[in-house]
Amino acid sequence: MPTERFTFTGHDGHELAARLDLPVGPHLATALFAHCFTCSRNIPAARRIAGRLAGAGIAVLRFDFTGLGHSEGEFENTSFTSNVQDLERAAEALAARDMAPGLLIGHSLGGAAVLAAAGRIKSARAVATIGAPFDPGHVIRNFAGALDEIEAEGVAEVTLGGRAFRIGRDFVRDVQAVTLADKIAALDCALLVMHAPRDTVVGIHNAAEIFKAAKHPKSFVTLDGADHLVSDAQDAEYVAGVIAAWATRYLALRPPAPPPGAPEGIVRVSEADPAGFLQDVNAGPSHHVLADEPEAYGGTDRGMSPYGFLAAGLGACTSMTIRMYARRKGWPLAHVSVDVCHDKVHAQDADSRGTAKVDRFVRTIRLEGDLSEEQRAKLMEIADRCPVHRTLEQSAVVETRAA
Repeated sequence: MPTERFTFTGHDGHELAARLDLPVGPHLATALFAHCFTCSRNIPAARRIAGRLAGAGIAVLRFDFTGLGHSEGEFENTSFTSNVQDLERAAEALAARDMAPGLLIGHSLGGAAVLAAAGRIKSARAVATIGAPFDPGHVIRNFAGALDEIEAEGVAEVTLGGRAFRIGRDFVRDVQAVTLADKIAALDCALLVMHAPRDTVVGIHNAAEIFKAAKHPKSFVTLDGADHLVSDAQDAEYVAGVIAAWATRYLALRPPAPPPGAPEGIVRVSEADPAGFLQDVNAGPSHHVLADEPEAYGGTDRGMSPYGFLAAGLGACTSMTIRMYARRKGWPLAHVSVDVCHDKVHAQDADSRGTAKVDRFVRTIRLEGDLSEEQRAKLMEIADRCPVHRTLEQSAVVETRAA
């Protein structure tokens, strides 16, 4: 996916660093991502979600809050309120580019921040939270042993995730005073709450409280087995796919007309994991599947192989063609299924063209219903008129162009 460096002015005038992940094709909507406490915009889960959404035509802005990552400012001078203000400034910067965010996504404390900010970002139509706290004040448990020093000295250095951070008194007082119940109840957005039951950082009861406070439309998805940071690639892929599928219902995405000569539009395939063979396959904003290779061939077997997709196209087209004909004739076809297998055979086994190998697709068609023998024979004949069948039997031209 194309990625653009993006900067904007934060709540206190400092320049904040951001990354704008853009769709390769048409830009259909924009999302704004808020990272977890003391994390950065480049956390793996954020990258995976951004990539998946970009594949569906949704641009994603993910930025470092003031004093974190590559953003300017001092983290010790920030607060939960300033985080919410940074989100508002990010939304304003996007709106200035005619990319006002319709989707807000927040991870952990970032989830609490998007819940607090949503009512002040007028373009927002949907909010998704991942492992978010109902009470933002829970975050101080990560440095509870330093609270006395922070209160007495105004600031103290604490170690979080193996890194040193300076936490200020204003942050502690501010985050302890925040309540989200009224803001959640007043949300004028669809809400998706995602949480792992075994989250040891932000307990699952937080998701229950957020869900209970919200009005419909609201949805809850459990992240079985995931950790708080959603660090496992498969968990991150699941989160990304769910958010993408759910958001399209509320963002009213309208892809442009397909180019002339391509009635199905564009199918875009992009790497999901450069270390292996996993691929994101997107056909517009509404259809997404994974392609992969079996483990024996160096893949992770998380999607069909390319030849599997080819076989699926033949099977689907065969079934549709048979159904279309039976429906037009008014025949009592109750159900049709097609099994397809693919292999390579020597050409002389298929015809007399020589010794080179050719591809062979074997179809097994099951027709159910009170059909006569003549009707069954006709439907089997009609199967050979399937457009994909004809394409495979004849020839196709593949033109390759550099993007």
